[in-house]
Amino acid sequence: MRGEEPGADDERAGTRWVFAVPAGLLTLVAGFFCWVSLTVRPSGAWDDNAYAGIVLACSLSIAAAGAVVVAWAAPSVRRAVPWWWVSPALVLGVVSGVRWALVF
Repeated sequence: MRGEEPGADDERAGTRWVFAVPAGLLTLVAGFFCWVSLTVRPSGAWDDNAYAGIVLACSLSIAAAGAVVVAWAAPSVRRAVPWWWVSPALVLGVVSGVRWALVF
């Protein structure tokens, strides 16, 4: 076991929770803003406030998803948190990016 202590797996499980909780919360934030960007419908071409709300929701969703991906890019986080924990945030960011591109 290359000099590891007997409780090393327990410590790694605790570290996983420390990194997983903020990643999960940021993913929920990204999901909420992605949902907002998909459900807001402008009343017409003149409805600049709705378009601004969609752009804001998309940018906040992309920012939250980006924060999850950037945090996961740290080597200590990658060792503790598997890649598939980041994939929902990444998908939400891509959906929000597509929505932002198609808003106009």
